[in-house]
Amino acid sequence: MNLRFRYIVLLVLLSGAGLYINFHQDLMVPLAKPFGDFPPTHSGWRMVGQSTLSENVMKVLMPTEYLARRYTAENGAIVDMYLSFFDGGPDSGRIHSPKHCVAGAGWTELSSQRIVLGLGGEDVNLVRSVYAKGTMREIIYYWFAMRGRTMSDEYSLKVAEITGSIFHRRRDQSFIRISLMTQDKIQAGQNTLETFLRDFYPVIREYLPN
Repeated sequence: MNLRFRYIVLLVLLSGAGLYINFHQDLMVPLAKPFGDFPPTHSGWRMVGQSTLSENVMKVLMPTEYLARRYTAENGAIVDMYLSFFDGGPDSGRIHSPKHCVAGAGWTELSSQRIVLGLGGEDVNLVRSVYAKGTMREIIYYWFAMRGRTMSDEYSLKVAEITGSIFHRRRDQSFIRISLMTQDKIQAGQNTLETFLRDFYPVIREYLPN
């Protein structure tokens, strides 16, 4: 009797899993606003460049929308910003590890830590990394976003993706990265990036779905 009960339970679970796999379909969630409307000037920052991903990179990343811009401040500071969004539909890509997007050959990671910054009335979870090549330093801040949440590690992103699909039929996700180059002035560079984040984070949030 006990063996028969276990068999029935297993059969029900397998049937349920089969139905879920065959009939479950995640929603395609749009951006709250298209990235093309992102402001070229804001709080003293001015856009001075915009780049596009190569065809080969697009085939790998498969973002639904992305934005790659360079901004400069009135004091001459230059910040690069990359926003990418994946709508969660069947043709949408997924966020690749940011470790694959760091500076190229000859660069060495000096530090990488998860931090929390208060931005726009929210506690934002992000990663702050510093890379070195000779006297040059690249300082990078990045985070993941899903359904109004911010995450600084890929494990949390994967859990949010799975639970979002099961309970909300949503896998839409965003990756945000800002960076700058500096001549061994790490603290000043971090201050510049955090000023940029304080100015732009509320704007970025307006474009991402909740």
